[in-house]
Amino acid sequence: MKAPKVAVILMLAYVGVVATFESLLGYFQPSGQGTMVVTTMDSAGVSHARVVARLDSDGQLYVARNHWPKAWYDRALKRPQVQITIDGEQGDYVAVPVGGAEFERVNSEHRLGIVFRILTGFPTRYILRLDQL
Repeated sequence: MKAPKVAVILMLAYVGVVATFESLLGYFQPSGQGTMVVTTMDSAGVSHARVVARLDSDGQLYVARNHWPKAWYDRALKRPQVQITIDGEQGDYVAVPVGGAEFERVNSEHRLGIVFRILTGFPTRYILRLDQL
């Protein structure tokens, strides 16, 4: 009877660590070299900016959804015209979901480390190609 209690406590502690890590990332939105700001629009036409990691592959710009919080990603799927800001330079892009060989290539070039995956709770990764308008 003691082992199940310990397992439940460990699971709840892990969920707490993931929730805390994701919340702090969302709140502080750390930026720097290798990041960009993606601005999406919701259904009411309100814009939302989010700092995300920039992925460059084969001369093309990509962004990945690597976390459980994914409102920016869902908005980009519904309204794919997004604005990207890199080093203060803004541009208009179309977000295009990628799969198959293109997904595998970009994903393999930009692997996520095991510590990051543990801290984020192993969310499914989705990748968008950003085609400049």
